[in-house]
Amino acid sequence: MADVLFIKTSSLGDVVHHMPALTEARARRPEARFAWVVEEAFAPLVALHPAASEVIPVAARAWRRSPWQAATWREVRRFLHGLRGRSYDAVIDTQGLFFKSALIARAAKGRRHGYDRRSIKDRFASLLYTVRHPVEWDQHAIARNRALTGLALGYTPEGPPDFGLDRAALAQNTAAGPYGVLLHATARADKQWPEENWRMLAAALGARSDLVVPFGTEEERERAVRIAGATPRARVPDRAPLDQVAHLLAGAAFVVGVDTGLVHLAAALGVPLVMIFAASEPRLTEVLGNNGGPPSVGEVAEAAERVQGSG
Repeated sequence: MADVLFIKTSSLGDVVHHMPALTEARARRPEARFAWVVEEAFAPLVALHPAASEVIPVAARAWRRSPWQAATWREVRRFLHGLRGRSYDAVIDTQGLFFKSALIARAAKGRRHGYDRRSIKDRFASLLYTVRHPVEWDQHAIARNRALTGLALGYTPEGPPDFGLDRAALAQNTAAGPYGVLLHATARADKQWPEENWRMLAAALGARSDLVVPFGTEEERERAVRIAGATPRARVPDRAPLDQVAHLLAGAAFVVGVDTGLVHLAAALGVPLVMIFAASEPRLTEVLGNNGGPPSVGEVAEAAERVQGSG
């Protein structure tokens, strides 16, 4: 059996966009065993993918916050010891960043595959690969991940992307009755939609639907509470790991959100979706806004009504 190690550590959207490459690799190389190095916060989500035989968490974000502490170096040594405990037939770094992924690839035992210097933003990363593959820049991240994986494993990607996540199975045991999810949180300030808009949208949608307003940080929790306060039919759930959030999204009748990782997860699950773009370029269906400015509350509410009817 061939052993393959994928390295795609973060962020959430990048992790979701790598899932079709794993799904296709499993279909094209059914005899192989696939492991995946991923940032520890995203490990519960990767574990939901049926083709992931092993999920290897890495705490690189925490290490960068305290690089000089002895405890950090002990954790780094434990991680590297565990990583090097197995040899791989192929180590595939679809992240393509020197510190975030290429150094991890270099530490693993196996033939290292990555983008060549013309196909990668961080050209120093390509120096650490055994085999460097040319991959066209002008395509979606999903296509680039699939292309690099296919070149490394000896096949040509075909067909539409399959994220490998079973929405129906994940939706079991979620809240009774239809509900929508409002994904208001994003790390980039320029991607945010005004809080007042979210409150008006919650009031409008709450006239016919129950709503769930999740959060990640304490600041986001406070904003979620204020948004949910616009209608008695909205609630703010407890903070949960990503596998539980995936269950929540899978059970939703619709999702409205800004350009953030959880929205890409909702899209991967096939949930009816309205995506609000304030500062980035739309790339999915049923999206609103562009670099010219975000949409109005009325436009988003209308789109949400439309996708509910299609779900």
